[in-house]
Amino acid sequence: MNNLISLAIVVPCYNEAAVIEQTLAALQNLLSHLSTAQKISQDSKLYFVDDGSCDATWDILSQAATTQPQVTAIKLSTNKGHQNALYAGLVSTDEDVVVSIDADLQDDPALIETMLDQFQVGYDVVYGVRSSRASDSFMKRVSAEKYYRCMQWLGIDLVYNHADFRLMSRAALDALKEYPESNLFLRGLVRKVGFKSTVVEYERAERQAGETKYPLRKMLSFAWEGLSSFSVVPLRAITVLGFVASWLSVFVIIWVLGIRLFTEDVVPGWASILLPLLFFGSIQLLSLGIIGEYIAKIYNEVKRRPRFHIEKTIH
Repeated sequence: MNNLISLAIVVPCYNEAAVIEQTLAALQNLLSHLSTAQKISQDSKLYFVDDGSCDATWDILSQAATTQPQVTAIKLSTNKGHQNALYAGLVSTDEDVVVSIDADLQDDPALIETMLDQFQVGYDVVYGVRSSRASDSFMKRVSAEKYYRCMQWLGIDLVYNHADFRLMSRAALDALKEYPESNLFLRGLVRKVGFKSTVVEYERAERQAGETKYPLRKMLSFAWEGLSSFSVVPLRAITVLGFVASWLSVFVIIWVLGIRLFTEDVVPGWASILLPLLFFGSIQLLSLGIIGEYIAKIYNEVKRRPRFHIEKTIH
């Protein structure tokens, strides 16, 4: 058939030497299966993006790209983070359909065939959504679920329990390229793009090898990145907090004056002075911190620095 679609699978990698060979084999087998089933063309490709790894990840990828025509290895000049590495891979493709998947094999590669079926019936974006979080620790499971609920409560349009395992048509990806912001949060940006979309569910597996690249500190940073990129609710909350604090200060003033004018219980002490100072001082510092985070994002945006630099590409 001459009208078969071409597929690109984009895999961001950071210190994945322990698992990358398994990932290569699994995805190559998948391409072979899909090609034999006449669901994709034979010129479909795998794009692996090395995000400044410190281990043997690049050596493995460059060797694979040199010997295997279906593999393209892209090396960033330095570590730029998962979202930038993923975006670098996405914009390097020219195939009809692009699927992004992590290198740890926790997302089920076999689900890509189902995603392609959904694309064939007219969906431009297909989200891989976890049906459960049984493979997560208790703390990670609870924090992730609360995070998605919080984002929805703040009015941020996210797909519940979806990370970065998704299919995008060429039209949807071209639309995504029109968003120029430096502070990338692709889960939110893809929803902004629109286009007809659907979800497919899967059970997420345990990591095959290596260690997670998202410890608690990075998870919290990523969560704040998404929140501050797509919601101004924290800024508006400062206004509400200031309004509430001003009314509380009025009551404190009335209370102090009442004691001073109508009772004999006036005892010189630090409580009536120190407590209001601590209360309002903490509100001011919190407010300045939140405002500062948004100003920092504006600062990063207006500089218009490149998101990444590609040091080397091996086809």
